[in-house]
Amino acid sequence: MSKEHIAIIGGTGDQGKGLALRWSRAGYTITIGSRNAERAQTAAEEIYATLRSQGVENTTIGGLINAEAAANASIIVLTVPFAAQISTMKEISERLQPGSVLIDVTVPLEPAVGGKPTRTLGVWAGSAAEQCAELAPEGVQVVSAFHNVGAVWLEDLNHEVECDIIVCGDSKSAKERVRPLIEAIPGCRYLDGGALANSRTVEAMTALLIGINIRYKAHTGIRITGI
Repeated sequence: MSKEHIAIIGGTGDQGKGLALRWSRAGYTITIGSRNAERAQTAAEEIYATLRSQGVENTTIGGLINAEAAANASIIVLTVPFAAQISTMKEISERLQPGSVLIDVTVPLEPAVGGKPTRTLGVWAGSAAEQCAELAPEGVQVVSAFHNVGAVWLEDLNHEVECDIIVCGDSKSAKERVRPLIEAIPGCRYLDGGALANSRTVEAMTALLIGINIRYKAHTGIRITGI
């Protein structure tokens, strides 16, 4: 089976660039999305240069404005801050293709309203992922994933990423389409987290990890034992 085309919306941020590095290295076609086409292209060029320096030659990565990036991909990854989630979804929703999978990585952290990164906000929909699903057009399956993996480890291609990736969603087949993306990142393991509503717990764990990172000056991840 051919690898799917991935668009990373908000891909100029650390998390988006880290995922782009890992997936591009694994042979996926990547499009970086941004509200500014020049910023998107610059980020793509930086990722390409990093991979070339690592001896990776066969990469296909480019940059476009968010709506155009989303229109050309079968898997769309939303990596924007919570404060920008609604506006970004309105920007891209009409360009999302039926049958595509939208992976929401958004965490409703308090900095969206000037608060602390160690606390989450209440979301009327229940979670950022459920809010994303309400904004997605019919025919687009929304799952949540990659909340608990740090950008620092994603960007460090010399080391494996020590983190289990909990995937929540109401469609089993949509979650399974995310599995190869996780397994393409050395050190990561796919875990089915159940229904999309369980994103509420997984998102909150991100704030917990941020607090631990601050106290221990570390870059932590999640491992689930016994499986």
